[in-house]
Amino acid sequence: MKFAPKLLSAILMAQCTFTFAKGNADTIFYGGPIVTVNSKNEEVQALAVQNGKIVAVGAKDAVTKEWQSSSTKIVDLQGQTLMPGFVEPHVHIIVTSVFEGLDLNLSNFTLPYDTKQTLIQKMKAALKDVPAGGWLFGFGVDPSRTSPFMAELTANDLDTVSKDVPIFMVNQSGHIGYVNHKALELAGVTNTTPNPPGGRVFVKDAKGNLTGKLIEPPSYLPFMAKMPAPTEAQLIGAIQGTMRKMASTGVTTASEMSVGGNFGVDKEVAIYKGIFAKNASPIRLRGYLFSESIPNGKTSVKPNEGDDHLRFIGIKYIGDGSTQGLTAALSKPYAYPKNSKWSGSLDFKDDEIYASMKSYFDQGWQISTHANGDKTIDQALNSYSKLLADNSKSQDRRLRLEHFTVNNEGQVKKTVELGVISSFTVGHVNYLGAAFNNEILGAERAKRIDPAGDFKRLGGKFTLHSDTPVSNVGPLNYISEEVTRLWQLPPPKVLGPDQAVIVDDAIRAITIDAAYQLFVDNIVGSLEVGKQADLVVLEKNPRTTPPADIRNIKVNGTWIDDKPVTLK
Repeated sequence: MKFAPKLLSAILMAQCTFTFAKGNADTIFYGGPIVTVNSKNEEVQALAVQNGKIVAVGAKDAVTKEWQSSSTKIVDLQGQTLMPGFVEPHVHIIVTSVFEGLDLNLSNFTLPYDTKQTLIQKMKAALKDVPAGGWLFGFGVDPSRTSPFMAELTANDLDTVSKDVPIFMVNQSGHIGYVNHKALELAGVTNTTPNPPGGRVFVKDAKGNLTGKLIEPPSYLPFMAKMPAPTEAQLIGAIQGTMRKMASTGVTTASEMSVGGNFGVDKEVAIYKGIFAKNASPIRLRGYLFSESIPNGKTSVKPNEGDDHLRFIGIKYIGDGSTQGLTAALSKPYAYPKNSKWSGSLDFKDDEIYASMKSYFDQGWQISTHANGDKTIDQALNSYSKLLADNSKSQDRRLRLEHFTVNNEGQVKKTVELGVISSFTVGHVNYLGAAFNNEILGAERAKRIDPAGDFKRLGGKFTLHSDTPVSNVGPLNYISEEVTRLWQLPPPKVLGPDQAVIVDDAIRAITIDAAYQLFVDNIVGSLEVGKQADLVVLEKNPRTTPPADIRNIKVNGTWIDDKPVTLK
């Protein structure tokens, strides 16, 4: 007999409940609010765990009477709050590991903004660490958060840092790069070099001379081919450091959205498998293969290959660029610069991206599409409508739309009707809200970015993410940002109050709904009998904390399978 996925999950969980030996829990938690995030958003007094799974939740007296033995470990929360471990549905772990762990990190999420000169000074200071024959490689340049506004680096600017050392800096969005003339020379990119296909650009000035600006990652490839790569040991160490940093924020499950995008699919899959084979990861991981890194559309990795700790489940497409970088594909021109006729561009033609998606969809892969602009959202939804038209192949496919930055009400409605789940880079509201509102998009479009309110009203699911290294991992931050929708630049203002949600909805977006998006809601995402004991201990209860202060709540412990995670 063939069961529907949801029914099968329910049957398996029900079977699990009969395997527990009552009166012999390994661990019982009590002494503080326990936020279950179940369908009723209940809080309970106690939680019992056996063999890494939750066996009881409820009143303290009932749980301890039925499950406590002389060997049971008692964890007295002493007023702290216990919650399901957070689920981070969209990160780039390897990219973050390289940029933040091995190279120059110029990211600045605080005030005051950098200037072009302070950025140049930081690069000059980093030159001393570049070995002979090496490159100065860095990340985090953000013209939309640079003073003066949109002050971009050029090859001439980077030549003032060094004319002898090749320099490659990546924009905070990840979609734009900046190189000096030495880097252009070594990469063999000249004024006559054709642009890579699909909207990727080696930018030129009005006279046809290269400016040093690169648009979209495929334009980076000639430069990356000449750069020394980190050793595998260095890379693995950096990856583990990034994972520990994520776990320190309460994250117990995450999804790597660009497997293969840096060092090839086979190598990156092997690295992740090696880490998990040694039980050396502090988090669970779900992997999405980067579509443009799969040679000839074929890969040795099979859909859903893996286990509860590491599994490869999807294919990720990048449909357009960055909204703050003015490369996302919009239906109407950007508001900046004034009287602009530029509206960005799609990375794929309609028939091209659909044909590619269908091939992977039919194999059983989940499909995820990066879509910042409303034009790109339309393209993705049209492709998804076609994919889902054949019900025999579309059951419970949980197709994804990433970012959903510039959008309209009709797109939200269609997304919900199709059962597509959108994930928002909610840091856009905080870090870039003022720039979107005042300069880049204008108030009418800016107030709709990350439209959680509309999704909630229409009964759709949404999730919240960092897109690290685009913004910092911090699920408690996401709650504050989606509930208050305050932008950072003084004076702080609320960006689109109609798109705010209540705290419980934001909590679900980083727990059970994010788990659903990653096909792990049967094992994590809520504190219910039969699920794994993936837990986070918080200093305070976010449900009773003023929303603006939730971001400041301390994470005092992270557990996976009832085991405390070592964060050092």
